[in-house]
Order: sequence, then structure tokens, then C-alpha cells
Amino acid sequence: MFEDDPLDPQVILDGLPARERPEFLRQYRAAAQAAMRDVAQYKALRQLLHRWSLAVIATNRPAYYEAIEDAKAGRGEAVPLAQAIAAELARRS
Repeated sequence: MFEDDPLDPQVILDGLPARERPEFLRQYRAAAQAAMRDVAQYKALRQLLHRWSLAVIATNRPAYYEAIEDAKAGRGEAVPLAQAIAAELARRS
């Protein structure tokens, strides 16, 4: 049995909330057309699909949009960048 390819544009489109789909399609179509004109642009198309596959994961997390609004409004907890980096490096070691 095969799993869906997370970089498949249809899988991405199906996984995105409706409000994200028009922007994905706009960016995807532009990148696909650029790749059709110049094969060197294929890498950029793959990178775009990768970013949007991550967006599928993020946008389907509970309270994702609320967290974005809170961050824009300066609400919620803030961690200084240096502290966040140190914590991540400690976690990885």
C-alpha cells in the first residue's frame, strides 16, 4: 500500500483549509509555468511544494490561526531568540 506523496499538489490542495487554497494555487501555477519555460526553475517548484506541505501540517493544528493573531497583537508568551536557540540546541544534543 502506498502513502500519499506530501509534495503532490493535489495532496497539498486537499489538505489545506479553504482559505489557503487560492494562494497556494496562485503560487503553484506561477512556479509550474516558470518550470515549464526553464527546467532550472524545477528546483524552485519543488521548494514551493515543500513549503506548502509544511503549511498543511501547520494550518491543521488546533488554534493555528488564533496563535497567529495573538502573535500579531503581541499577546501570549514571548521567548527571546537567544533563549529559544539555546533550548533547541540543548534539546538536540
